Amino acid sequence: MKFSMIAIAAAALAAGVEGFSTFAAPRSVMRVAPLKMADAATDVDTKAALATAANEARGLAMDSIAAAHSGHMGLPLGCAEVGAVLYGSQMQYNPKDTQWINRDRFILSAGHGSMFLYSWLNLAGFDLSIEELKNFRQHHSQTPGHPEFPNSEHTTPGIECTTGPLGAGVSNAVGFAVSEKMAAARYNTEEHKIFGHHVFALAGDGCFQEGISAEAAQFAAHEKLDNLIILYDSNEVTLDKMAEYTQSEDIIKRYEAYGFETYEIDGHDLAVVEETIAAAKASDNGKPKFIKCNTIIGKGMEETEGTNAAHGEAGVPYVDKARASIGLPEEKWYVSEGTRDFFAGVQEKNGKIYDEWQNTYAAWKEANPDMAKELEDAVNDVTMPAEDMLAAIPEMGGDAEATRVSGYKVIQEIAKLVPNYISGSADLHGSTRNYINDGGNFGAGFDKSYAGKNLYFGIREHAMGAILNGIAYHGIFKASGSTFLVFVDYMRPTIRVASLAELNRVSYILTHDSIGVGEDGPTHQPVETVPGLRVIPNLDVFRPADAEETVAAYVSSVTRKEGPTALILSRQNLNQNTAMSAADRRAGAMKGGYIAKKETGDLDLIIIATGSEVQHALEAAADLPGARVVSMPCVELYERQSDDYKESILPSTVTKRIAMEAAVTPAWYKYASKVVGVDRFGFSAPGDIVMKELGMSAENLSAEIASMN
Repeated sequence: MKFSMIAIAAAALAAGVEGFSTFAAPRSVMRVAPLKMADAATDVDTKAALATAANEARGLAMDSIAAAHSGHMGLPLGCAEVGAVLYGSQMQYNPKDTQWINRDRFILSAGHGSMFLYSWLNLAGFDLSIEELKNFRQHHSQTPGHPEFPNSEHTTPGIECTTGPLGAGVSNAVGFAVSEKMAAARYNTEEHKIFGHHVFALAGDGCFQEGISAEAAQFAAHEKLDNLIILYDSNEVTLDKMAEYTQSEDIIKRYEAYGFETYEIDGHDLAVVEETIAAAKASDNGKPKFIKCNTIIGKGMEETEGTNAAHGEAGVPYVDKARASIGLPEEKWYVSEGTRDFFAGVQEKNGKIYDEWQNTYAAWKEANPDMAKELEDAVNDVTMPAEDMLAAIPEMGGDAEATRVSGYKVIQEIAKLVPNYISGSADLHGSTRNYINDGGNFGAGFDKSYAGKNLYFGIREHAMGAILNGIAYHGIFKASGSTFLVFVDYMRPTIRVASLAELNRVSYILTHDSIGVGEDGPTHQPVETVPGLRVIPNLDVFRPADAEETVAAYVSSVTRKEGPTALILSRQNLNQNTAMSAADRRAGAMKGGYIAKKETGDLDLIIIATGSEVQHALEAAADLPGARVVSMPCVELYERQSDDYKESILPSTVTKRIAMEAAVTPAWYKYASKVVGVDRFGFSAPGDIVMKELGMSAENLSAEIASMN
């Protein structure tokens, strides 16, 4: 390989080779055995190649951020040695098959440092060109400001996870680890092991200050997810101040207390970084791994390194000087022939692992054809067509019941029809009723196994949302999670990201949907929550009116391809609209809105309702020959219907319209001139009294209709 002496000297400095580095060696909480020259994992040539690649990755990041006059230099420069070891030595991947199911996963939780990831994807041989790096943060580029999971806007190869909100990515990584453990338990056999990869997450101080990461870490350690390796970029800096200004904990002790295996290393010492990551991978002891990598933020840029100024683009004026100081030529976006040759060798090595795995998979598939079909359908997101699924689920019956109870019945059928469907709850299975019978419980210890379909998240809604997203990103299972609707705000950021990332493999089961909760009072009675979810783009919000609409809601959630679904279910019993057939209600709900009661005379009034208020609309319309009742369980799905269909349901010639929902009213004025809703918080009393007192009754609706004449 071809490296100039000045490049090797600069590389040695960056790598912390004795005689060059002035960075003090940190304490080791779990000390790795020292390397011996004879059996070192990295020989001199390879070490020099990794060090050179680290500096060239620094150069790519500096050049791209300088060209954009925007971005974050600190992490790409400070973690370059970590990237070199991951992509140049320790990770199992194939840039020619970015969807290989047994690849290691890398999540950049500190997503603001996205040029770290883009630089390494380019160097590692992924289809992300230098031209795309030059277009960093530009319109229609494959290098957006924060990493984005492939979707209709960006299809950047090698991005496993949309990150940016701090703490979320490292929590998503727990979901990846869950999914890998589950896949291994379900599909590996004694003869053939087709799943056995690791999940890496690189995170900074901001990620660990956000509470979500603590919730997720507790879950990961409790369930013994030893396939998870968290790398902490500990550079002692946050955006406003040095980190000591806002934190003084011993994070190693904290993660040890959770149950992690912990390490503390010099994040610039290539040999130690490689040795530690290799040890973490080899340690199958039931403990997830936490590696504190002590680094210098913005390393290589003398004017800003080690300070909070290095975090963003403040170093742009000093790029040329910094590039020269680490041995890079004047040519921008420079990658040496030696580095390209080195990564060609890495690809060859990983290619052999990939080919061996393909042989194993072929033998496994031949021996387990049914299991192979199930897995391949799961990976390719093949489900039974919605129409067939609706037909396969038995009719629910005519007795009044809460839609959470209907949901319990439906989820049993869904789990049979969609083998890769799993569900979990934030300590509320008994109330949210989404437990899958005979599905087993996921995890370690007690009655749990990694093949279980039911996840117990504990009282950790925010982490639950992130873990669900991680499972969805991993690309095998369809995951749902439940809590009371009023607590969905704890996990709202994760729902937003799932929607923008177009994660159709995730759904949310949110029960106790209104003031009908009753005695628990206004802290537990959502009034603004459903409308607040409806404003999230690309999130389908289903609030079914009865059991048959609940069937449609679940079917839609597992067959939708464009994004996630929230299922909003009642605590209290609701009447069934038995005047319509089950099939018609299901078909209508699958369009988001439909005629639940057709007028018997000349149409002069349309009553629009959703969820528990549809029963009141039907009662109020019973003696009004010109009244049509429209049930609208999913506004978003209704809006995606053809203009002709929407005109057939809500004809523009009929302007006398009233809407009813036990929630705040503003959004319904899009469809109606008058709205009966709840524009205040509730109070503690039995649910039927709260409903009646706040106007959620057929009598009050009738009075409001009469006032329109």
